[in-house]
Amino acid sequence: MVVEPKVKGFICTTAHPTGCEANVKKQIEYVKSQGNMKGAKKVLVLGASTGYGLASRITAAFGMGAATIGVMFEKEASGKRTATPGYYNTRAFDKEAAAAGIYTKSINGDAFSKEIKEEVISLIKKDWGKADMVIYSLAAPRRTMQDGNVVSSVLKTTGESFTQKNWNLRDNTIGDATIQAATEEEIANTVTVMGGEDWMDWMDALVAADVLEDNALTFAYSYIGPRLTYPIYHEGTIGHAKAHLTKSAAEITRKYEDKGIKAFVSVNKALVTQASSAIPVVPLYLSVLYKVMKDKNIHEGCIEQMYRLYSDKVFGENGILLDKDGMIHLDDWEMREDVQKEVMDIWEQINSDTLMGLADTDGYWNDFYNMFGFKIEGIDYSADVDI
Repeated sequence: MVVEPKVKGFICTTAHPTGCEANVKKQIEYVKSQGNMKGAKKVLVLGASTGYGLASRITAAFGMGAATIGVMFEKEASGKRTATPGYYNTRAFDKEAAAAGIYTKSINGDAFSKEIKEEVISLIKKDWGKADMVIYSLAAPRRTMQDGNVVSSVLKTTGESFTQKNWNLRDNTIGDATIQAATEEEIANTVTVMGGEDWMDWMDALVAADVLEDNALTFAYSYIGPRLTYPIYHEGTIGHAKAHLTKSAAEITRKYEDKGIKAFVSVNKALVTQASSAIPVVPLYLSVLYKVMKDKNIHEGCIEQMYRLYSDKVFGENGILLDKDGMIHLDDWEMREDVQKEVMDIWEQINSDTLMGLADTDGYWNDFYNMFGFKIEGIDYSADVDI
């Protein structure tokens, strides 16, 4: 069938299998062009099918030559409904890794569940013995607990509501958007879903099963952002979850000090993701940031970020590079004083009339469609494909 993008609000309900495959190959070629790095050899990636998780897996496999096990929760195609982009991405990754002679196994299931933890542990015991790196990159809107209860996260402020400029993606106008404050229960639920509790559960299970090497490393990803978005990210429900993630890193390191296991949080750059597309104000900030960083030739996508993380800030000559807050900062270029000054100067000027000239709206939409395998150079989207 011919697959076209069907966009509803901030989500695309279709994915293009050939486009997704080409996007994965493009990321692989980027990593290969940068050269090999020293690093881990047996890497477990939790949340391995899109965004930073996929880029981490590609970097490990094609940058370090590492064997990888990836865990994701994706839907296969059904009738005329395409599979999710992460399903096609994972299929493409497995195909390319196998062709390159690199070990790859992918497990499709709920990473929060006890059953998937047990399946992963069994696979590590059978094929590897032990893993030496764990990347935790889950981005789920909800979590099914062991008792069957489903807990959902929310993207809200805390304390009081927040109003700021917003880009209406449907008609390319600038107006105001108000994000309501979360209840205490919503804050707690968001921490349960997006905080470090499940990361700790994974590390406890892996250590208890004796499938982690001594001195193994584990990484989780976060975002802080500029003061402009503090009410949404840093001080919002997501910020509470990310603060819990940071505390969990310290607890994992302390708890398994005798084995030399160390946990770190990497604060990454703002990028177009399925999650960020859903948050008011953020798409406008992203489109302005893209313009400024591209003009300065310092813009990075997921794959560039992950390659720089592991080649420069983890496995580089100077070892793991931590900032004064104890975290790795890949947002260092985004948060440069000159970058943020230009972003805020544009922010003050931007309105419905100046949007197209002052923001990289094309870059935003290109990244959005790329996530689903569309607008990839060299793909004939009028051709029939097997979904």
